[in-house]
Amino acid sequence: MLSLFETHESAARSYCRKFRVVFSRGIGSHMVTSDGQSYLDYLSGAGALNYGHNNAHIRQALVDYLLADGIVHSLDLHTVAKAEFIQAFYQHILRPRGLNFRLQFTSPTGTSVIESAIKLARRVTGRTNVVAFTNGFHGMSGVSLSLTANRYYRQAFLAPGVTRLPYDNYLGDGYNTLSYFRQLLEDVGSGLDLPAAVIVETVQGEGGVNTASSAWLNELRELTRHFDIPLIVDDVQAGCGRTGSFFSFEHAGIVPDFVCLSKSLSGIGVPFALLLTNPQFDAWSPGEDNGTFRGNNLAFVAAKTAIENYWAKQPLEPHVLRCGAHALDALHETKRRYPELIKDVRGRGLFIGVEFYDSAVTKRVAEHCFRQKLIIETAGATDQVLKLMPPLTLTESELSEGLATIEAAVAHCAGPATVKVVASPSARGRRGLFGGVDAEG
Repeated sequence: MLSLFETHESAARSYCRKFRVVFSRGIGSHMVTSDGQSYLDYLSGAGALNYGHNNAHIRQALVDYLLADGIVHSLDLHTVAKAEFIQAFYQHILRPRGLNFRLQFTSPTGTSVIESAIKLARRVTGRTNVVAFTNGFHGMSGVSLSLTANRYYRQAFLAPGVTRLPYDNYLGDGYNTLSYFRQLLEDVGSGLDLPAAVIVETVQGEGGVNTASSAWLNELRELTRHFDIPLIVDDVQAGCGRTGSFFSFEHAGIVPDFVCLSKSLSGIGVPFALLLTNPQFDAWSPGEDNGTFRGNNLAFVAAKTAIENYWAKQPLEPHVLRCGAHALDALHETKRRYPELIKDVRGRGLFIGVEFYDSAVTKRVAEHCFRQKLIIETAGATDQVLKLMPPLTLTESELSEGLATIEAAVAHCAGPATVKVVASPSARGRRGLFGGVDAEG
């Protein structure tokens, strides 16, 4: 069957080159192949499946909606499904956090919501230059691609109007990268035009799970406010609970002017993107920014159900933070055992990166994990980081299984003498870690 894809599918295909099997079903934290092999999924649709595959609550809501002949496609017409999503999002996400945003339903992908945010920021400010950061990733189309740092993705595409500055800790400890930014803004001879916007990921996923500190984010917010520059947070991958809180910027106590959401917003992997805008910047004329599939009612139904089940009735945040702390403890212990291989372990919530000194080792670890039925990807400028993004609803045993597989893979790559895995109390010994959460979905 693999030859069918290789014969007819474009050379642009990527994930399937690393994971050379044919999948037929997805259940919770697992994917099952056409021949019945079950794989633990720590990829989660590149962050689009925070609530797992075929989440039972969300799936049932979609089945019921379709059987009742609910509207599927509606452009931007008013529908009951959209109204119910808006109400749930306002009541359970925005209002409890004291946030006041207008909701724009953009074309339904992460890159398209970034395009809309930049387009609107340029419109309201009358300026064109945009500041982005080293190792940032914001999408693969037009303006979004120009904001993305990795030259492999940008290839020869170099759009004007983008200034790239160093992210938090990019230049090492003790260097305040935002002091440099401030100097550029204050000095009329710096050559930096006053930006139309600054765009930032609070955790850089594709860039290697680099995390910005609360202090750095607060300084960035103060700087952009002082110079009247709209601040855009790209929460496409880090949002919807991936770092614990629903929005990734909550831990820093800041409020951006624009928030870009997609990926896990729908809750079950159907396309959905949403731009949250400070009302003072909502300056569109009717139809000035549109798209045929901005009225995906299945996404409205699924997203409403996810919000009600995981952010209203029984908040998912404590579960994610406990799991994340547990995983970081175990992975730091693995780093202690193999300091010659592992350079750093970092992350927030269930968004965790293990950086190796040699990207060839990272590749071998990921490949060994796959042979042991764990799907996990790599990230970073040279794919030197093993990136953990399991479903947020995973169980205790699924977390322990994944961590044990990673440790065994590292031991395997370290050499035959160290293949035997020593159980870590931090990784295996906390019973009842997941109490009180509907972790089965």
